[in-house]
Amino acid sequence: MNTDFSRIYFDGQWQNGSSENQMKNTNPFTGEELVTIQAANKDDLDKAYKAAAKAQGAWKEELPQNKRAVLEKVVEVMQENKDTITEWLVKEAGSTVIKAETEFGAALNVVKEVSTFPFKMEGKILPSQTPGKENRIYRNPIGVIGVISPWNFPFHLAMRSIAPAIASGNGVVIKPATDTPVTGGLIFASIFEAAGLPKGLLNVIVGRGSEIGDDIVKHPIPRLISFTGSTPVGKHIGELAGGSLKKTALELGGNNAFVVLDDANIDRAVDSALFGKFYHQGQICMAINRIFVHRDRYDEFVELFIKRAEKLKYGNPAEPDTHVGPLINSGQVDRLMDDIEASIAQGAEIRLGGKRDGNVLQPTVLVNGTNDMPIATNEIFGPVAVVIPFDSEEEAIEQVNAFPFGLSGAVHTGNIERGTNFAHQIFTGMIHVNDQSVNDEAHVPFGGEKESGLGRFNGDWVLEEFTTMKWISIQHTPRDYGPFIERLK
Repeated sequence: MNTDFSRIYFDGQWQNGSSENQMKNTNPFTGEELVTIQAANKDDLDKAYKAAAKAQGAWKEELPQNKRAVLEKVVEVMQENKDTITEWLVKEAGSTVIKAETEFGAALNVVKEVSTFPFKMEGKILPSQTPGKENRIYRNPIGVIGVISPWNFPFHLAMRSIAPAIASGNGVVIKPATDTPVTGGLIFASIFEAAGLPKGLLNVIVGRGSEIGDDIVKHPIPRLISFTGSTPVGKHIGELAGGSLKKTALELGGNNAFVVLDDANIDRAVDSALFGKFYHQGQICMAINRIFVHRDRYDEFVELFIKRAEKLKYGNPAEPDTHVGPLINSGQVDRLMDDIEASIAQGAEIRLGGKRDGNVLQPTVLVNGTNDMPIATNEIFGPVAVVIPFDSEEEAIEQVNAFPFGLSGAVHTGNIERGTNFAHQIFTGMIHVNDQSVNDEAHVPFGGEKESGLGRFNGDWVLEEFTTMKWISIQHTPRDYGPFIERLK
């Protein structure tokens, strides 16, 4: 597997981009420069899309067992290079060792799941209302898919689009986030190249959003754009794609709520909240944003939550026992510090943390929060927890549903049916009873409602997203067109 990531990859070749700009990739914890890449421009993007379209024409006709063999080889290459992949996740994305291992496993499960797709491109034969007619329905690849990958879980969330796109017979062009050009892009070129994927079918274009960001969406070749990232950017992509009648698969931001009802097991609830809030520094679209606790259990929850949060180790993500590493860049820390300060001015109280060291922000807990504070209304995307009291189940439901997001969530209760009934009343794509909000399984539909996105990833649901249905009818016997033709004879 190639590990020289100083060049981009398109039309089956590792080559320098044609832009005048360079992309400097740095370690968010140490500030060390990892690699410098000559960026791509619009001409490179055009060549990449044309290469993908050309290669896809042959790939869609490839025998299913041959497609599956490539995906099985991808699994082998990933397993053989696990240390390299996880090391890059730590040094480029600021992943802790624990998170990097988990992310690798999640991506591996995606490839294993979609390796069945070449044999799922089935169709149907349907009856007809017309005598002598047969209706055949065929499932076909959509063509070429543009993938815009995020920086928080770059390897898993990019693979979640790339692997099913390839498995269902499509070509792919990837534009990774500027903070993670390797783990969100170039490393896939290396993996799939080593696995024997036909040249040109997968392309990775590293470039500035200001130079090629809109064009990856507006280019006439891709028929679907898969994007994981913020809601404002997702809306912009949706507008651009809609203008060309392209499909979109959008996994966007969330303002996920974690609710502790009055009959909950507080010990279990605290453990769930710690994981759902502080895993990968809270830089997860599914991470807990607001913690609602019934007032009768509020003090009990807060004291135990703080007691355990104090033990979270923060700092160098390369140390295997670190829980909380750096945020991806200083701008993210600045944003969070502003939200903390503004929320304190509105009455919140810091009970833990609140200080920064470079891009590392201490695990922070704010109490006496309200649903209208910046730390609650904004997507936190960092290691800051706000705990908000409520007095009734109806009040909790109203506050959880108050914002225009609906990605994930969780509710803790001693009664499973009560928790299920509560979950049914939350307008969200995913919600978990007696667990936390960060869940993703390769065979289960993943996606949000409202401003948290469109479409579903994983399992047969992503196969539906990345393919299209074609109706071919066959008239076996002469058709009687009635008076329309009779009058002509």
